[in-house]
Amino acid sequence: MPGPFKWQHRFREHCSRWTIPREVILELLSRTSRHLSAKEIYAALYSLYPGIGLTTIYRTLELLGRLGLVQKISTGDGRSRYELKRGGSKDHHHHLICTQCGKIIDYRDFLQEELELVKKTEETLARQHHFHITDHNMEFLGMCEECRGKELSPVNREATPKKGGDKT
Repeated sequence: MPGPFKWQHRFREHCSRWTIPREVILELLSRTSRHLSAKEIYAALYSLYPGIGLTTIYRTLELLGRLGLVQKISTGDGRSRYELKRGGSKDHHHHLICTQCGKIIDYRDFLQEELELVKKTEETLARQHHFHITDHNMEFLGMCEECRGKELSPVNREATPKKGGDKT
């Protein structure tokens, strides 16, 4: 797990100041496996750091993303979630995102096969477009088991209007 000294070094490389909000946001993300929204980060930190503002949280997350320390995950509902990029191939994973409830599932299944395919794709794209690719993010959007179960429940089936109208 990266510590504050490693983080401070990354900030100095990019001419950014090391501040308390930056440190506490990184510390919070390093202690959780959850994917947190900016508002959840704000709520978790406000009681300890009442001077921290939501705008500071958003700006800091944007900076941490540019520095490669945090990954921004778009959930399809307009709310982004964030997780610490711990680095190393052991932590590399992709996401399944429920578009109904926003649940995010980390998965590592078929990771080697995916990485081989992505590497070939990156090499081809880089060559064709003269583009230096530094990272990738793979997300699959759909519905989780719980939301599918709710959608298929007898109560919801009766409440759902039939397409084309009922002619009886």
